[in-house]
Amino acid sequence: MSGILLQGLNAPFPLEEVVLTQGTFDGVHLGHQHVLQSVVNRARSSQRKSVLLTFYPHPRHVVQQPDKPVQLLNNLEEKSRRIFQQGIDYIWVLPFDQALSELEPAAYIHDVILARLRVKEMVVGYDHRFGKNRAGGLAELASIGNRAGFVVSQIPASEIEAIAVSSSRIRKALQEGHMDVANSLLGEPYSLSGIVIKGLQLGRKLGFPTANIELNEMHKLIPPYGVYAGYCEYQNQPYTLVMNIGIRPTIEGRGLSVEAHLLDFQGDLYGQHLEFHITQYIRPEKRFDNLEALSAQIAEDVAQCRQGH
Repeated sequence: MSGILLQGLNAPFPLEEVVLTQGTFDGVHLGHQHVLQSVVNRARSSQRKSVLLTFYPHPRHVVQQPDKPVQLLNNLEEKSRRIFQQGIDYIWVLPFDQALSELEPAAYIHDVILARLRVKEMVVGYDHRFGKNRAGGLAELASIGNRAGFVVSQIPASEIEAIAVSSSRIRKALQEGHMDVANSLLGEPYSLSGIVIKGLQLGRKLGFPTANIELNEMHKLIPPYGVYAGYCEYQNQPYTLVMNIGIRPTIEGRGLSVEAHLLDFQGDLYGQHLEFHITQYIRPEKRFDNLEALSAQIAEDVAQCRQGH
């Protein structure tokens, strides 16, 4: 069941009472999923709606070392899909900018959240911080809640620490090409998504046409250059794919390319949105002496993907 995505301060907000949690929830990994399930269960048991308030862009891209941006595990579309899979009714995407970062804690809660949502319960971690310079904490939130008519439920420290560890481990695993570790922590294969654009169309000449996607999140974490196995869905049909991430050294590629050959697919994918789910690292990207050698290697990669799926 799909929920409703609310974007900006003027979205059509729900009229019902809600149970709210907030945070970046990048990756929506197993730890995040545990928190979201708690929010969903609390909302359903009290006959309220569940809401996740998240931010775009990532707050650290605005207020902390913008020259060293955090590498994201999801773009907004990928994150929303995974959150809705947990049963959340509404995702509220709040644009994070310098003005929002300057709001004092009480003003943020009253003028931004309570002005738009009928919050009856907020679910947060023991170390939750909010407002200007992250000055607001659990005690202040509980005090505001007492006056405003909502309760604050705390997620235990052990669970929050597990979430932080998971996020770091996932990023490290992806950076090192350990897809099995990352995928086990995420609860599903890591993915890259975007609109299919025209490439050099060399794959078609080699007998292996590829779909080249243009990533729409500049801070998305990209696994090491190489060839991967995976799958995607198109028009509710699953397709096994062999995927290349890199600069295509054999054909003097220009810049990063993310492209995949969908096994047994016939048709035109230009302009379509695809999400490539990466299940296995096959080999590093390498330069071949000629196109015949490249074509032969792609045939081996395709055969390996067929055996693995």
